[in-house]
Amino acid sequence: FPGSHDSFSYWVDEKSPVGPDQATAIKRLARISLVRKIMKKWSVTQNLTFKEQLEGGIRYFDLRVSSKPGEIGQEIYFIHGLFGIKVWDGLKEMNSFLEQHPKEVIFLDFNHFYAMDDSHHHFLINRIRSAFESKLCCVECVEYVTLLYMWEKKHQVLIFYHHPLCQEYPFLWPGNKMPAPWANTTNVHKLLQFLETTLGERSRYGTFHVSQAILTPRVKTIARHLIRGLKNTLVHRNLPMILSWVKAQKPGVMGVNIITSDFVELVDFAATVIALNNLLLEEDDSAT
Repeated sequence: FPGSHDSFSYWVDEKSPVGPDQATAIKRLARISLVRKIMKKWSVTQNLTFKEQLEGGIRYFDLRVSSKPGEIGQEIYFIHGLFGIKVWDGLKEMNSFLEQHPKEVIFLDFNHFYAMDDSHHHFLINRIRSAFESKLCCVECVEYVTLLYMWEKKHQVLIFYHHPLCQEYPFLWPGNKMPAPWANTTNVHKLLQFLETTLGERSRYGTFHVSQAILTPRVKTIARHLIRGLKNTLVHRNLPMILSWVKAQKPGVMGVNIITSDFVELVDFAATVIALNNLLLEEDDSAT
């Protein structure tokens, strides 16, 4: 499955306060509007909206969410340094696509929460339930969840929720069912080595697995290339090599499962990942 990293970050609000996911020093600096403009260049990892990503073949969405400290009510927003759109608006946009494409299945991975107490979580979880209703797939043995299984039950959405409250709701899959090891490097060779190593260590059964084919800027990377931003500094230059690695992969047990990228439209990312499934079809043909 093709996925996007920080899937919601196509729009962030440079006029809003910096999010609670940032260090105190950054929050102080960000009182200067120019600093927020620079932050935006490094916070945005996608150009396409949810609808455009879905239409382009993306089926796994990497989500970070937060309340807005000081705001009345319990509204929850996407966040990556700066606040994005309301989560509710994003969920409705996705559901609209699913209504029009009843055989499509998506993975929503809520893996970082900021400035949220239990009441915020219950509010968000009820939003998720309201948006998707019977499309939500309850927790099941991973190996049972084939496309045929989803189609028969008319399910289209798997929600992964990295918080203990997931135990209270049958439609929230625990975060440990969606491990996503992170290389945390600016070096493409180290990234590819990390992806190989973690694939070799992945669980044979019982979980999905995310290969995060992304490079992460360090503070000094940002300082050296303030104006250029993430896309022009790290992504453009290294995506061809990352895509070559993807093309060489095999799906299935101990192979790739979900692969995520920044700026998914810059190369033939989604089509390349989807095409790997043909190898599974070839195996089935040779077995019969």
